[in-house]
Amino acid sequence: MSKSFERYQKRKLISSYFSVVLSIALVLFLLGVLGLLVLNTKKLANHFKEQVAITVYLKDNAKEVDINHLQKSLAMAEYSKSAEFVSKEIAAENFSKEIGENFVEFIGDNPLQNSIDVYLKADYVTPIAIDSIATTLTTKDYVSEVSYDKPLIGLLNDNVKRISLGILIASGIFTLIAILLINSSIRLSIYSKRFIIKTMQMVGATKGFIRRPFILNNIKLGIIGALVAIAGMATGLYYLDGRFPELGLLKDSTTLTLIFGGILLTGIVISWLSTFFAAQRFLNLRTDDLYY
Repeated sequence: MSKSFERYQKRKLISSYFSVVLSIALVLFLLGVLGLLVLNTKKLANHFKEQVAITVYLKDNAKEVDINHLQKSLAMAEYSKSAEFVSKEIAAENFSKEIGENFVEFIGDNPLQNSIDVYLKADYVTPIAIDSIATTLTTKDYVSEVSYDKPLIGLLNDNVKRISLGILIASGIFTLIAILLINSSIRLSIYSKRFIIKTMQMVGATKGFIRRPFILNNIKLGIIGALVAIAGMATGLYYLDGRFPELGLLKDSTTLTLIFGGILLTGIVISWLSTFFAAQRFLNLRTDDLYY
């Protein structure tokens, strides 16, 4: 009979530990995914910003030496990511492909101009910065005009700010939910041992002595849950990197270290704090209150 009861107690204990580890792992996994999204928001925003180009149209009488000099100076400028020369012939071919017919043969002339497409670094894709660049370029005698999609740039910057703020708010809310869920799981596991805690206290054990094994045990569970979450994230990232290698998810070792280290640290800190306050609550209860 006693052996059967011991086996039952062991199964109950293992089940309790498993539920705590599972809840910690799931919450930390989702928290890690959100953290990865937060850290990569700027990278993703920069990727879209650097697809925006300003086009410098050149006059027909522009000398080749001036064009080459301008292209090289634009390519080496601090605000430029790249600068590509597009001849009027190539521009005509591209436009003909877009409209589906050869407009040069139709009108008998190529009205397009030679141009240089300048792709800017993300930090310079703002209305003020681009206006300043455009104003400087239009002062050159052989530049006809500088064209760019001003409404698109304004809309892009507004959307980036809005999305970044939304992700930060969601991160704060989800972090609070994660803390509450992990705290709830640990409190339930300690609740089942409330009579043991009170018995130890009644025979003279100090609060620190009673709390210590609970804290150490739940920190171990927090570490195990964090490692399970890290393993899940690593598997997911490996799969996504195989499907979408252009994202370079596994190349940024600094971000991955921050995410995995943050998951582990979060698991330890939340487990420690939750166990401390949960154990303290039952230590401060009167014996009669343990039954409610």
